[in-house]
Amino acid sequence: MHTNPNTWNRIFTFCLGLLIGSAFCMKWMEGDLVQNGKLFTIIGLEISYPTEQVASILAGLDDRLKTILQYHLHFDYIFMVAVYPGIASLCMIGKAKSGSRIFGIILTLLAILQLVAWGCDIYENKCLLDWIKDPVIGDNFGLYHLIVALKWILALTGAAIGIFAAVRKSSKPATA
Repeated sequence: MHTNPNTWNRIFTFCLGLLIGSAFCMKWMEGDLVQNGKLFTIIGLEISYPTEQVASILAGLDDRLKTILQYHLHFDYIFMVAVYPGIASLCMIGKAKSGSRIFGIILTLLAILQLVAWGCDIYENKCLLDWIKDPVIGDNFGLYHLIVALKWILALTGAAIGIFAAVRKSSKPATA
């Protein structure tokens, strides 16, 4: 994958703008995710709430809250278009600065793995959207949590190493 580093910079800049816009919209909606006087969070639905609590929250949604939560999850699809290619572009920007073949391979692999993280996020949203329509979660909650954890591990690892590699000084010799 020998792409001009400026291409990756442009992709990253586009993704950053889209990420900021979609994150703003989702954050704006979060304050409305209140049920029985208690705020619930998307992160809670993803990670920390047990099956019974997720089922209870989703079963207790009135039409207004269902609509807000569905809008939030649909904006998350836009966020995904920004975050995973953005992380991949950071990895590729870092690869271009790297003088190490091994580190370059690791960064390329992390960039490619963002497709897996993206697929995990799509699965997560599909589950939540299905459960909003029919809040019977069934036996796949363990798989759901595993896929959510995989998404977070791949995205955070790619972002952390990609940022590190992208912001460090180039170890490649300057060309004239």
